[in-house]
Amino acid sequence: MKILLTGSTGYIGQKLLPVLLSSGHEVICAARDTKKINSEKYGSDTLSVVEADFLKPDTLGNIPESIDAAYYLIHSMSASKGDFRKMEEVSANNFKDRMQNTAVKQVIYLSGIVNEENLSKHLSSRKNVERILGEGNYALTTLRAGIIIGSGSASFQIIRDLVEKLPVMIAPRWLNTTSQPVSIANVIEFLSGILMNQKTFNRNYDIGGPDILTYKQMLQIYAKVAGLKRWIGTVPVMTPGLSSYWLYFITSASYPLARNLVDSMKVEIICRPNDLAEMLNITPVPYLHALKEAINDTY
Repeated sequence: MKILLTGSTGYIGQKLLPVLLSSGHEVICAARDTKKINSEKYGSDTLSVVEADFLKPDTLGNIPESIDAAYYLIHSMSASKGDFRKMEEVSANNFKDRMQNTAVKQVIYLSGIVNEENLSKHLSSRKNVERILGEGNYALTTLRAGIIIGSGSASFQIIRDLVEKLPVMIAPRWLNTTSQPVSIANVIEFLSGILMNQKTFNRNYDIGGPDILTYKQMLQIYAKVAGLKRWIGTVPVMTPGLSSYWLYFITSASYPLARNLVDSMKVEIICRPNDLAEMLNITPVPYLHALKEAINDTY
């Protein structure tokens, strides 16, 4: 099959690309800066790269019409300029319009878990993008993930930085919010497993691991695995702005990313039950195992 991969320079895209190639697919990577993709390292004659910026419709003609499926892995949460929600809306509309002039049969979108009534700006934007993509003349399959545990994910890097840099941690009370982390290995299995699987057409699925943990518990487990003694306390009042600066100064996260993550960390991210893992014969990876793989960068 001929697959369009957007977000190919991001962490998820870089993990998914070799899996698609090894499965025998022809993959077209769309990137704003084609120089960021070293196609030679993959040693594949079924990989091509095209310049495409989904904020600039005039560049999207570079995307071939003869594609069978497309992955939408684009987000603007780290954008330092402009309204990221508006940017994500424009990008999604431009993508949808371009896809409607191709032969694409399925679009796969990786979103966030959006089960709460009061969503953060980040998660409400993801939900809006899903709505826009769902208006196309193709089948949409959406995977909704919470915290992704992998060596290059922003959430894991924040957990790592906090634990490794702070022997004593006085943290905001959102550390007591529960989440259902998912391993990067499982995310890639789900993304590749639903490709052109008609049972998943026009459906959305929450994906997560078997453990429901607070952010505090995730930090404590990391400290134990790393052999570090850490004391973690929470304070009842810390404004979103202070929380964001707290993450920004201690971790490798940019301030815009820290601010958007803080807003999302106040929302419980728990999966709705579904049969997708059973359908695809995927075994959800426990947090501890995913954490060890991320620390050792073994996936």
